[in-house]
Amino acid sequence: MNMRRFVLAPAMLAFHCASPQPMPTVAKVDLPRFMGKWYVIATIPTFIETEAFNATEEYTLTPDGEIDTVFTFRKGAFDGPEKKYNPRGFVVNQDTKAEWKMQFLWPFKSEFLISYVSDDYARTIIARTKRDYVWIMARSAQIPEVEYQKLVVFLQQNGYDTTKLRRVPQQDGK
Repeated sequence: MNMRRFVLAPAMLAFHCASPQPMPTVAKVDLPRFMGKWYVIATIPTFIETEAFNATEEYTLTPDGEIDTVFTFRKGAFDGPEKKYNPRGFVVNQDTKAEWKMQFLWPFKSEFLISYVSDDYARTIIARTKRDYVWIMARSAQIPEVEYQKLVVFLQQNGYDTTKLRRVPQQDGK
């Protein structure tokens, strides 16, 4: 019995220290179709987004194949000060186009994984292998609760702690 504990302890330690499983990505992204405006429906936020209202991301494919990104939100309230960030996206998996790096500050690039996109390109989930941040986004400012819950379940099934999700207050047309 003591020998079994001796053998199991290192195995259990290795399991707990292992890197997280890679976050799945979609098989293929139609980049031109993915471009455009997305409303942030919910997020496990970065420090700049904890008080975001009316948050949107807008993607534009540049001639050199990079992604011009404009992240806009109101801080603290619907009439709060507007904040705007302009990170640059880089497609790193040319086969699927589902793995990007996002650069807010040179030379640092962050993982950006398109883990889900609906067939009609109306809903998407942007995730990270670390499961530290996530963005549920849609082409409209509101989505039906049943659709939202399906996306939350997808995140739970892929190792996210969805109790950390923050619904982003959105006003239609803003």
